[in-house]
Amino acid sequence: QVQLVESGGGLVRTGGSLRLSCVVSGTNDDITVMAWYRQALGEQREVLATIGMGGRPNYADSVKGRFTLSMDNAKNTVSLQMNNLKPEDTGTYYCNLKVLVRGRWNDFWGQGTQVTVSS
Repeated sequence: QVQLVESGGGLVRTGGSLRLSCVVSGTNDDITVMAWYRQALGEQREVLATIGMGGRPNYADSVKGRFTLSMDNAKNTVSLQMNNLKPEDTGTYYCNLKVLVRGRWNDFWGQGTQVTVSS
């Protein structure tokens, strides 16, 4: 069973930093893409950063230059370093894994972790 376990959410002041981590278990050696999403109240869930295994990360314009996605393949862990946080960054953050199996994508999600940035 695929599991994604997140940690690192919490409360932070404007301009502060947080580091989110997501540990993935239960996968084989399938082709994968990992990503971080955010969902604010009353808004759609939006992708913030994506990375293919061994590839270069891609970032949404709203977080480019402030957030950094990194991978530790040996530990099956993906992290999101968030710097210079703003109140607009407040929301529920989700770790996402997409696994390609026999030409079909399977989508897995973490439990979500709340990030609140005070003004």
